[in-house]
Amino acid sequence: MKKNIDLGLLISRIAIGFPMSVYGVNKLIHGIEFIEDMMIMHGLPSFFAYGVFAGEIIAPVMLMLGFRARLAGLIFAANCFTATILAQTSNLFKLNDFGGWALELLVIYMLVSVSFFFTGAGKYAVSTSTQWD
Repeated sequence: MKKNIDLGLLISRIAIGFPMSVYGVNKLIHGIEFIEDMMIMHGLPSFFAYGVFAGEIIAPVMLMLGFRARLAGLIFAANCFTATILAQTSNLFKLNDFGGWALELLVIYMLVSVSFFFTGAGKYAVSTSTQWD
């Protein structure tokens, strides 16, 4: 069977972009007060919480479309890293109820999004002509 790396990249972009965008839409509907509170608790300005929309709505949509996928991957990864630092450090060495790592999903999102920085979107994308595609 012939390899189709570009199709694999498209499937991967959708596989992490769509579920993360659901988190973002939920925050649009229900608000981000809890994130603002976390920012304040860590000594950061509360308006930094609005960055979650870049990481959970804008970047995932960019990834799914293949628009500036390298940049979107970095934004997405930074969002996941920030969520880990602000809200999940207590789970760093914990297992979930099924024996898996408590942070596995967040780390998978982060590492796959970093991979898009190195691979780009592939040919099934809206934009493929710049260094940041």
